[in-house]
Amino acid sequence: MVACVVIPTYNESKEIGDVVRRLRQQNLEVAVIDDGSRDNTSLIARENGAVVIRNQTNEGKGASLIKGFQYAIKNNFDAVITMDGDGQHIPEEALNFIHAAEGNNAALFIGDRMTNSKGMPNVRWLTNKFMSWLISRIIGQKALDTQCGFRLIKTEALKNICLKTSKYETESEIIIKISRAGYKIESVPIKTVYKNEKSQINPFIDTLRFIKFISGELFRHN
Repeated sequence: MVACVVIPTYNESKEIGDVVRRLRQQNLEVAVIDDGSRDNTSLIARENGAVVIRNQTNEGKGASLIKGFQYAIKNNFDAVITMDGDGQHIPEEALNFIHAAEGNNAALFIGDRMTNSKGMPNVRWLTNKFMSWLISRIIGQKALDTQCGFRLIKTEALKNICLKTSKYETESEIIIKISRAGYKIESVPIKTVYKNEKSQINPFIDTLRFIKFISGELFRHN
């Protein structure tokens, strides 16, 4: 299985070089989607071996993911591995997703931090538990950590869904639409890494947007 690692970024010059370098050391292709950063994210990513696709303005994490998916499909990759560029995901664990996906008919493999959640802030633990329960109810299959952005998605499945959101709710939309397209979802245990990074999620605007999205999905049956 040949996979491309897609990393949506916004002002991640501090960590992105190390992340890309460690992925390239595993012979993984890397596409960094720079979502209008005001720092040297693009330059550092490119210097360390990534293909860089740059948005001129900040379009949102979902919009950046979609551009990464389009790149992977256009270049005939079998799968996309998505991960964050802030050091919260361990690059060496990317191969675990490929090993899990090879010979497996599931289409989406989501990183699971909840089985061993030591070090996860209590608020995030509660949020992840609730959202994983809610989305699992919506899709009719168990997803242990729906809020984790470290994932592998087979491009076959990506070709068969149409994503309409562009912000942080896109990661939940991916889970729901892949499940509704008839694909199986599985989990891959990963380590929990938390630093002192500041979340780029707007607690008011993004929460309202997410509630609106989930409310709509609760009343959909296809």
